[in-house]
Amino acid sequence: AKCVDIALSSCTDVAYTQTMYPNFLDQKSREVIEYSSEYILISVLHNLLQGECNPDLRLLGCSVLAPQCEKDKVIKPCRHVCENLKKNCLPAFDAIDMAWPYFLDCDRFFAGEEEGCFDPLAKLRGEVAVEEDLPSDLPATFIRFKHHSYSQMVSTLKKTASKCSHIATTYSIGRSFEGKDLFVIEFSTKPGHHELLKPEFKYIGNMHGNEVVGKELLIYLAQYLCSEYLLGNPRIQTLINNTRIHLLPSLNPDGYELAAEEGAGYNGWVIGRQTAQNLDLNRNFPDLTSEVYRRAGIRGARLDHIPIPQSYWWGKVAPETKAVMKWLRSIPFVLSASLHGGELVVTYPYDYSRHPMEEKMFSPTPDEKMFKMLAKAYADAHPVISDRSELRCGGNFVKRGGIINGAEWYSFTGGMADFNYLHTNCFEVTVEVGCEKFPLEEELFTIWHENRDALLNYVEMVHRGIKGIVSDKFGNPIKNARISVRGIQHDVTTAADGDYWRLLPPGTYIISAQAAGYSRVTKRVTLPAKMKRAGRVDFVLRPVEAWPNKLLRRSMEDMYDPYDPLELFDPHAQHRQPEARGGSPPGREKPWWWSYFSSLDLHKPLWLLKQ
Repeated sequence: AKCVDIALSSCTDVAYTQTMYPNFLDQKSREVIEYSSEYILISVLHNLLQGECNPDLRLLGCSVLAPQCEKDKVIKPCRHVCENLKKNCLPAFDAIDMAWPYFLDCDRFFAGEEEGCFDPLAKLRGEVAVEEDLPSDLPATFIRFKHHSYSQMVSTLKKTASKCSHIATTYSIGRSFEGKDLFVIEFSTKPGHHELLKPEFKYIGNMHGNEVVGKELLIYLAQYLCSEYLLGNPRIQTLINNTRIHLLPSLNPDGYELAAEEGAGYNGWVIGRQTAQNLDLNRNFPDLTSEVYRRAGIRGARLDHIPIPQSYWWGKVAPETKAVMKWLRSIPFVLSASLHGGELVVTYPYDYSRHPMEEKMFSPTPDEKMFKMLAKAYADAHPVISDRSELRCGGNFVKRGGIINGAEWYSFTGGMADFNYLHTNCFEVTVEVGCEKFPLEEELFTIWHENRDALLNYVEMVHRGIKGIVSDKFGNPIKNARISVRGIQHDVTTAADGDYWRLLPPGTYIISAQAAGYSRVTKRVTLPAKMKRAGRVDFVLRPVEAWPNKLLRRSMEDMYDPYDPLELFDPHAQHRQPEARGGSPPGREKPWWWSYFSSLDLHKPLWLLKQ
């Protein structure tokens, strides 16, 4: 037997190109495999499990049906990969009353690493990147200004984190619909950990798959932060020493792949914008803005930390969207920006109009002054946005200073920026970084230099306003205490360690801290115009016997609905599916999925039926 090219349509995206017949199931040709129940199963698993554990399971099945072949020798897939996947995905099979497929028997068809094996899921994790031949004498500050494929992006982020391992790490917030990890690179003096009073910042790129400039800018920014920190750049060292920075270059890697097929310079305004589920991620978040407008006339109603309505879960929610929402709950983010393309302007909430019928209507948040200050911090540091010429990309916004209220530009619901502001403590703006969504590679160097200082300037804005710790008289931190600013109907809450951050423009404020079971403490605070560091304002709260305010009696621990599906969601696609509908007892009718195999006469997969 010799190695032959893989010609199975469901296995064309494996990380190798050749296989050998017969395979591990003794199927002697491509035709025999294609008409087998095993092959039909891996072809329809995506639908049967509603995207759960896929494409992982399909690639694992391909590694058995069409195993890797090198130099006319077959290589078995690794047993530990099979065991991990079975552990995580078996509940999904149980949920549809299906037995674990016999050909994914980890002991029978897989090998240990000591025997020599390959990881069939390596490509999903970006570990099969083509290494580029670069000169060995390149300077430490070298950045290659190019478009990065998914694998190249992951490889670059991992190499950067390895180079600066004392201040950087990579992690995944979850998986895309097609199973790609949503990789983040983090910079901090204690990577992987929240530090008391150190604010959390994030940049998100490539939310729309065909808007690629933000993705590349964040890959370049990661390399820049690492090399400049090592070189002793005081601005970068100060920034990283005092801030925890998270960069998510690509929120929609599936859409990017589709856009990249069109090629730079040729991509239109639609192809690759949406996810593999055909969802626009910036319309997929809960619409909390409408709820704010509804509550606005109710005396004492809260206009912050609004829970996700149950009706939201009745619609189609992308795994990428759920991953971001879970991420927002796990880290107390203070400031954020999402990088888009197609214009040159900075927009800020609200993105949804106060009047649903008005497509362009100024719709400010209670923090309008702060949001304008944040948007201008990016716009004023960008040489093209701050250029007064109207005959250029973004020229329509010159008279507005290169910034605009989102709903005044055009109104839409389900946006990520409004969700950040209304569900969490995080302030987020949207930066449209250029009129070309997918520019040619030779333009990327110029685009980086136009945006570099603006990107840094915006991160530094996380240190404006006040910060502090809320504790009891014994020094114990109080989690979920509310920090209120008189005249601004939007509170922030303390994190698990009792620390908080409240973004505010210069001025004099009356600030109060309160928590269920404690008396309110109020302080007067003045922030000078030239002050560029957050002022420290701590609060010590004393317990009270009775809590008079009924609106505050409900503990902030109960802020989120206890039945919220997000609490149970595993962003790494290892979560349990809902219980199967009306499971049938043994001996009665076949499960609903049996019809998928109706074309098979003699070889129906009885091994999938639970006994």
